[in-house]
Amino acid sequence: MGYASLGYIIFIIMGKSLYSKEYEFVLEQLKSARIEAGLTQKDVAERFGKPQSYISKCESGERRLDVVELNKFAKLYKKSLSFFIK
Repeated sequence: MGYASLGYIIFIIMGKSLYSKEYEFVLEQLKSARIEAGLTQKDVAERFGKPQSYISKCESGERRLDVVELNKFAKLYKKSLSFFIK
């Protein structure tokens, strides 16, 4: 297990968030937008040509999104980028 994984586990055990409240909002909105669009993680993964685990990791915060990736999700879910920002 690498130091990054160990650090992640320690934060989880201690109950501290790895992300700011603002980024947690982005993650909540990401999942909400997918559900509103009537799509499963598998549906989204197939459209992006990625494994379902990629979508799961994006939504859980295990994989940090950049603005280009967030924009791809926004387009698929027919949402503006501002929908994801508090």
